[in-house]
Amino acid sequence: MIKQSYRTHKAGSFKRLKLVEEEILNPSENEVQVAVKAVGLNFADVFAILGLYSATPEGSFIPGLEYSGEIIAKGSKVKDFEIGDRVMGVTRFGAYTSHINIDQAYVSKIPANWTFEEGASFLVQALTAYYGLFHLGNLKKGDTVLIHSAAGGVGLLANRMAQQYGAYTIGTVGSAAKIDLLKKEGYQKYIVRSSKFKHDLDEALAGRELNVIMECIGGKIFKIGYEMLAPQGRLVNYGSARYGSTGNSPNWPKLVWQYLTRPKIDPQKMIETNKAILGFNLIWLYEKKDLMRQILAELENLNMEAPYIGHQFEFSQMHEALKLFQSGKTTGKVVLTL
Repeated sequence: MIKQSYRTHKAGSFKRLKLVEEEILNPSENEVQVAVKAVGLNFADVFAILGLYSATPEGSFIPGLEYSGEIIAKGSKVKDFEIGDRVMGVTRFGAYTSHINIDQAYVSKIPANWTFEEGASFLVQALTAYYGLFHLGNLKKGDTVLIHSAAGGVGLLANRMAQQYGAYTIGTVGSAAKIDLLKKEGYQKYIVRSSKFKHDLDEALAGRELNVIMECIGGKIFKIGYEMLAPQGRLVNYGSARYGSTGNSPNWPKLVWQYLTRPKIDPQKMIETNKAILGFNLIWLYEKKDLMRQILAELENLNMEAPYIGHQFEFSQMHEALKLFQSGKTTGKVVLTL
């Protein structure tokens, strides 16, 4: 069978990402074959295509970490899924495609009342938000959590999860145009990031302790947040959007400057102030199959509402979708349909 995939022969430029036709083999004994119906975009996709992600494959590869679709074939040892099942899945790259073979451990059934687009908008963000908040951040009822990129996929789900646990949420965004969405989603406080961030955060806290930060911005925002953490506070670092680019290829002089001027934390001061920084990326979690299945089960028990989709494109509009995604003007999830 022939599949259509967006493939780059080498990381480093969006111009290298081309739609190609390829053969797909039959699934192995532990795999299912999925006819992809929707693909979700993630920041890791952009960083991988540009060659800025440490986990980027060498040479030719298909980007993409999540998708949804229908099982059309399965291996002999697959018992929990049937032909025709609607599933959502995560993969270590390879999601920008019309068909995919994937180990059954990395797919879940889509809730009956969710669309394929909603299914392709959930797993990567939900795994990131849940693992960050609860497994690393040790979030407790009554804690105050600062969530950056609050109107994005991870930010929206992190807020919903934190609210379920009785936490107080403060969201930050890069544009005032996103505030209405934060209000609708129930954030208690919200901040438009600016040169007054320290003042605005102090005002939003209003005497509360800052217990957990979901950090994905970097730079001065990272430094200010860390400094304002309460004793025993946890900063969970899962990204650094400041290294993102709006061009077809990286701006290397700017990246070098940003890297050299990045915040530097003294471990001795961490001891004295009783604060923690915990970093992770989803690729690491992907390799921990048992932990991944555990978290997926925990997520299912949360019985969450369908994720918010802000932008929808056709699969043929991949480059337009990525360009918008790079702009920082998106809210919720960006999804492509097949």
